[in-house]
Amino acid sequence: MRDLIDELAAVHRHVARENADGGEVVRVTMRRRYSTDAADLWSALTEPERIARWFMPVSGDLREGGSFQLEGNANGEILTCRPPSLLRTTFGGPESILTVTLTPEGDAETELQLDHTVPLSMAQSVAGALFVGPGWDGAFLGLGLYVAGEAMGDPREAANSPEVVQFNVASIDRWTTVADQAGATPEEVKQGRAMALAQYAPDTPEAAGATGSA
Repeated sequence: MRDLIDELAAVHRHVARENADGGEVVRVTMRRRYSTDAADLWSALTEPERIARWFMPVSGDLREGGSFQLEGNANGEILTCRPPSLLRTTFGGPESILTVTLTPEGDAETELQLDHTVPLSMAQSVAGALFVGPGWDGAFLGLGLYVAGEAMGDPREAANSPEVVQFNVASIDRWTTVADQAGATPEEVKQGRAMALAQYAPDTPEAAGATGSA
């Protein structure tokens, strides 16, 4: 199987503070191309039996106006569903908005853009990207392996493998750089990184070092 760390280079990452109705938000944006057409990628993102193969089991009324529950994780309301190009939902709360956009790139590739926005009061700063970015990197990885026919078995079990844990650490390194470049203060970055390591790589030397220096 391919080197998982190399998969991180396939993703564009960005975070910014923006003005929106109701006040400022922090927007995390990720983009990646997948080697499949938009209809197949849409199917992998929206059909429960396929979602479970690369992400986690999901239940609910998966249509516009319906709701979903990820097993052991977030739930949400489906705000917009326009196959095969646009999916917009709440994610874990009414002010946390997830938007997924698919754009065909020729006949055999599709660009996926994910935007996750939360109020600034919730994220605290652009370093809030460290709370969600590594998790979405893991989802992008799982989807990429699944589309390529290289899925690692049960994705929840694979998430605890040494290879994926080190992938998470490398993802956190990249999000640390993104937050720093977006203007987060050194203290905001330090705290965000420590929380990300505790969540996504809790038993690693990197997490122990971050906790000890926090």
